[in-house]
Amino acid sequence: MIIAITNQKGGVGKTTTALNVSAALALLGNRILLVDTDPQAHSTLSVLNDPSQHPKSLYDVLMHPDEGLESIVTQSTIPALDIAVSKISMAKLEPSLLGEIDGHYRLKDIIEPIRLRYDHIVIDTPPTLGLITLNSLVAATHILIPIQSSYLCLEGTDDLLETIDKVKKVANPDLRILGILITLHDKRTNISKDVVKRIRKVFGGLAFKTLISKSVKLEESPAYKESIFTYAPHSVGAMQYRKIAEEILKRAKN
Repeated sequence: MIIAITNQKGGVGKTTTALNVSAALALLGNRILLVDTDPQAHSTLSVLNDPSQHPKSLYDVLMHPDEGLESIVTQSTIPALDIAVSKISMAKLEPSLLGEIDGHYRLKDIIEPIRLRYDHIVIDTPPTLGLITLNSLVAATHILIPIQSSYLCLEGTDDLLETIDKVKKVANPDLRILGILITLHDKRTNISKDVVKRIRKVFGGLAFKTLISKSVKLEESPAYKESIFTYAPHSVGAMQYRKIAEEILKRAKN
């Protein structure tokens, strides 16, 4: 299973989800590769003690596919979790690939040779619907969409769903939505409760049963190069992301 964590809105907990879903799947006995496609490289910065030790990044391999994805894959600080390193140079990718006939397929092509080395691959995407995200959707088998539990939560969702439909029609007919994950939920406020009802009404069974609550521990853990499972193993966030991983594995079998 190749899961693209995708939402063009920023601040929805996308990287937090990519990191902790990856860590939870690893904790459940799987070998995981996290592919960081975001030019901000937050996933990379969160799981490598010294990213400067890795001069090449995903940008270099996407521009020169013969180098192979394994050339920029390294063991993270999280057991059983490897990461394909990103850097700010990824911001140059879209203009560099503009007009290339295989521009949308580069990520899929470089993942394929090492795909069987891992039980699952998770792709952290940037908060845009540009060429990098399109590459991720073409490479993925499943999409997980984090949606923040806030008043404007569904803003832009139609654009994302339309893009997914276009990718399915043209480049990746087997792509499916794994689920909608409600994030940054504050159960103390009425607006958050109303938003949850609204999301569940719109998406029905696509919405995961488990919600991800607002959590200081989830915000802090990347600064210490840890997942929530080692930084605060008994926290609500750890319990919730483990449940999400279990839901993901169950849904993948259906």
